[in-house]
Amino acid sequence: MVSLRFNHVSKRYRIYRASEEDAASRPLIRKIRSLWGKSEEFWALRDASFVVERGEALGIIGHNGAGKSTILKLLYHITTPTRGEITIQGKLSALIEVASGFHPELTGRENIYLNGSLLGMKRSEIKKKLDSIVDFAGVAPFIDTPVKRYSSGMHLRLGFAIAAHLDPDILLLDEVLAVGDAAFQTKCIERVTELKKAGSTIVFVSHNLGAVESLCDRVLLVRQGEIIKNGPPREVIAEYERLLLTQPSSTAATLAHVSESPAAKILSLALFDAKGRRTTMFASGDPLRAEVEFIVFKPVKDVVIEVYAYSVFGNLHTHLSTEIGGDRIDLEPGKGIIEFFWPEVGLEVAAFNLEVSIKRRGSSFSEHIDYTHGAVINVGRGKPIHGVFHAPHSWKWKQMSGDRYDHETDEIVRDVV
Repeated sequence: MVSLRFNHVSKRYRIYRASEEDAASRPLIRKIRSLWGKSEEFWALRDASFVVERGEALGIIGHNGAGKSTILKLLYHITTPTRGEITIQGKLSALIEVASGFHPELTGRENIYLNGSLLGMKRSEIKKKLDSIVDFAGVAPFIDTPVKRYSSGMHLRLGFAIAAHLDPDILLLDEVLAVGDAAFQTKCIERVTELKKAGSTIVFVSHNLGAVESLCDRVLLVRQGEIIKNGPPREVIAEYERLLLTQPSSTAATLAHVSESPAAKILSLALFDAKGRRTTMFASGDPLRAEVEFIVFKPVKDVVIEVYAYSVFGNLHTHLSTEIGGDRIDLEPGKGIIEFFWPEVGLEVAAFNLEVSIKRRGSSFSEHIDYTHGAVINVGRGKPIHGVFHAPHSWKWKQMSGDRYDHETDEIVRDVV
C-alpha cells in the first residue's frame, strides 16, 4: 500500500531584487515597488517523482539548498506545489522546526500540552504520555519553570520528546539528529527505529549518513532541485560521497592560504578498514588506515602532513599529524604516500569532512603548501560515546572480600581501549 506519492512535482519561488533607492524607502512604498518590480524565478524543486510504501523508511540526502526541506514542506502542506500532484494516505505528523509553537512565558508542562495539541494530540493522550515525555527530554527538575529560562539544549530536547511520542501513520523528520548531545541523539535514533518497527512510514532528511544508512530502506539523492538517484542506501550514499569530493572544501579550507606555485600537491586521500578494504564507513572504535598520496615538484625541507576531521557545520573535531611522534620529513621531487594508523576512530555518530594539508613546520594554522578536501567519513554506532569523541581507557573492579579489599586475589582489570 502506498503512503506517499510525488507525481512530477515542481516548486518555484520568485526572487525580487531591490535597488538602493528601494532599500532606503518606506516599507509600504518598498512593498508596492516589489509588486511591480523585476523578479527572477528560482526552482527549488524540478519534476520530482517518487513513491513511499506503507512502513517504509525513506532517506533524503544532498547538499544544503538542494531541495530536501522543500520536499518535506510540500508534504506537510506548509507550501503548495507550482506543478504536479502529491497524494498522502494516512495520518501525517512532522518534526521540521523543533520546538516550534513553544510560548516562552509558559512552563515546560504547559508547553507540552500546547505543542502536543498543535501537533494533533488529544489532551487525554498528552496527559497519559506526560511522564514519558518529561523523562525522555530529561527536564523533570525544571518542568514547571517557564521555558524562557531553559537552555537551548533543554528547549530542543523537549520539542523532540513531544514529537517523538506521536503515533502517526507517516512521520516527516528534518535533521532531528542535530538535537542535543550524542547520548540524546542515540535516544532519538532508537525512538525512530521503534516507530519504524511499529509500522510507521518515515521520511528522514539528514546530513548524518551513518544514521540514514542504518535507519532507511531506500534513499533519494537531491541535487539542485532534482532527484538524481533513488536506490539502496549504500549505493546512493556512495554517489553522494563522490559528489562531495568535487565540491569546495569546508569554511576552514576557504580561509586557508595556499602557495600560488606550490612545491608539492596533494593527489588523494584513501581510507581502509581492518581488512584492508577501501571504504568511508566506520563505527566508533574501529581501526582506520589513511593513505595520503602527493607529488613533489621541488625540494621542501621539514614539512608536516596532516588530516583534519570537520563536522558538517565546520567545527574541527580532531586531526592526524606527522608532527606527533614522528621524524623530520624532507621532501624530494617525485610521488609519495604517507600512511596514518588510527587504532580507534573516536568520533561520534555523524558524517565528517576530512581535509588534508602539507605545510612547513612552524607555519600558522592557515598557511599551507597545499590544502584540499580529501574524503567524507561516515561514523556509525560502535563503542558507546557520551560526548563528541571516544576516549580510550581502562577500568578496575575491586570486589570486596569480607571487610577489606584483597588486591592480590580479587582485583579484576578490564581494558576498554
